[in-house]
Amino acid sequence: MRSRRLDYSESTRSALVDSAVELFTKRGYAGTSLDEIAKRARVTKGALYHHFSGKQALFEAAFEQVESIVFDRLEKIVTGEGTPWERALAGLNAFFRACLDASYQRIAIHEAPVVMGWERWREAEERCSFGLVRSGLQALIDAGEVEPVPVEITARLLFGALSSAATEIAGSPDPKKVGAEIEDVIVRMLVRLRRTEPDVSIG
Repeated sequence: MRSRRLDYSESTRSALVDSAVELFTKRGYAGTSLDEIAKRARVTKGALYHHFSGKQALFEAAFEQVESIVFDRLEKIVTGEGTPWERALAGLNAFFRACLDASYQRIAIHEAPVVMGWERWREAEERCSFGLVRSGLQALIDAGEVEPVPVEITARLLFGALSSAATEIAGSPDPKKVGAEIEDVIVRMLVRLRRTEPDVSIG
């Protein structure tokens, strides 16, 4: 049986993270205070410090939550129904739609590299997303959908392109239009790798 204290503790932490996501999205890291986060979560500042050492630790928890939502959505697509090619295109579309989300834009793209430092942010991004890019590419190769390119280096190039795309979308005055244009370009790049004929060995 779970104790009420444990349930309350988890509920408190969840409320704090939800509050942080909302306020960091609206006001940014610099414009948000711990007092405001605690007040919105309806907990004391002492309860906040019980769960988090400070503002940066709370920001990183908010970042993890925003990233996890996107990751879970993409993972369901790239491991779901359809051919590897259909799943890859659907995954790309879902990623570009995620780049239009206000919380993902503000917290994961704009704020995280500054608050966490570029290296830590990059490591966190790779931990969350790079595996999906690599496994999706491997599935395309295994299914004979694309040419047998070097998986690791090609996946890293694609991951880099997607990271740059997210930054471009988030910084654009018309993110929806730019997202659609970038998606079209990346799909065209993938099409260039696609096999148009069966792989028949010449005897």
